[in-house]
Amino acid sequence: MNPALRLFITITACLLTVVGCNQSPQLQEPKYGIAPAKKQEAVFSFAVHPLHNPQKLNQAYQPLIEHLNRQLKGGRLVLEASRDYSNYEEKITSKAPDLLLPNPWQTLEAMKNGYHVIAMAGDPQDFKGIFVVRRDSTIYTPLDLKGKAVSYPSPTALAACIMPQYFLQRHGINVNKDIENRYVGSQESSIMNVFLGQTAAGATWPPPWRAFQKDHPVEAAQLKVAWETPHLLNNSVMVRNDLPPQIRDQIRSALITVHDTPQGKEILAGMETARFHPATDADYEIVRRYVEQFEKTIRPVKQK
Repeated sequence: MNPALRLFITITACLLTVVGCNQSPQLQEPKYGIAPAKKQEAVFSFAVHPLHNPQKLNQAYQPLIEHLNRQLKGGRLVLEASRDYSNYEEKITSKAPDLLLPNPWQTLEAMKNGYHVIAMAGDPQDFKGIFVVRRDSTIYTPLDLKGKAVSYPSPTALAACIMPQYFLQRHGINVNKDIENRYVGSQESSIMNVFLGQTAAGATWPPPWRAFQKDHPVEAAQLKVAWETPHLLNNSVMVRNDLPPQIRDQIRSALITVHDTPQGKEILAGMETARFHPATDADYEIVRRYVEQFEKTIRPVKQK
């Protein structure tokens, strides 16, 4: 080969090599794998009606939420507390929570707003009103309350207000005229009003009273239960109608079997609840009839 031609080819090859080295790298094509992208976990709110103040409610019910989450596939529950009964009932009306644990009257209201019952929380025999008085009081019969003040958590508290007021009416007290009704915001406040002498009697129901005895033994020792009402149906567990069926069914199954293990029994004991029972909307028809009779003879449940 001609020496001049060989030199030309060599120089050309070197120049091409340098240009290739200085070129920007080409864009990489997307890489496709067989593993799907990780989906964000669905979160569902579980709103419990104000049995206790928010701190106490969290202490009592968070272990249940954690138990349900250990068994739940496809989502996670978070506990939601409320300031008071009114705040809780606003949430029901707005359909904000995904799941509810309301009292039986609130259950009827929630049915109107797109929720339905999947379980009952506790035994029916435990759902009754009780009247607490001081041990040194002179209140012996319901008639002794005439002219005195009685405390309740809320006008919509079924076991701790509606049933006690119905009881008093049937025992000779005109609830609207003979006594002063004080709605004090919570079960514990209703009891404490009696301890402090602000009211002659306070209405509550067994789970908060048992919790009060554990948490405040000195104060509780100065109080006693004067009377009990007949029992009714217990609180419900409800789901909003748009909750995925697979989530609803997992939660129902986990609730009604929680009492089957020692750990589950411990969780229920912290809630002052014996167990969860299977239930449907139809089971609460007896509550509807009770409330209708109450409103005919005493007052509207909802205060204006």
